[in-house]
Amino acid sequence: MEMRDTSNKTNELRKKMRIRHLLLFLLLLAEEIYIGVCVRDHFVRPYVGDFLVVILLYFFVRIFCLRRPTYLSLWIFLFALVVEFTQIFPLADLLGIKNQLIRVLMGTSFAWKDVIAYALGSLINFLWDRRIKEKGKG
Repeated sequence: MEMRDTSNKTNELRKKMRIRHLLLFLLLLAEEIYIGVCVRDHFVRPYVGDFLVVILLYFFVRIFCLRRPTYLSLWIFLFALVVEFTQIFPLADLLGIKNQLIRVLMGTSFAWKDVIAYALGSLINFLWDRRIKEKGKG
């Protein structure tokens, strides 16, 4: 009987974690869409958007991966770096991509400031994981 109660509690906790990560993902996605569509400046759109996108990706992965992956923050940062470094070459142009949404997602210009924004967002992800670990909930 005790085993079943523990299993039910674990499943409930996992469900709550998935819902929390999904809500955070959706909130960040809405913010990213708002920035992409409505903001036309030289700070929020390029740097805050890049800062938030690695956090967005973190929560997206956490929806499906309930165990706290030790290196998730690092893997997302490395993924962002790969995407950013592909922008050194006009990859979207080389592939003949005309769809504006795909071009925005891929990016079309490399900037070291973007790498810094990704690093800061990844640091927040890492600190979030540390906070959860210290509370013993993740």
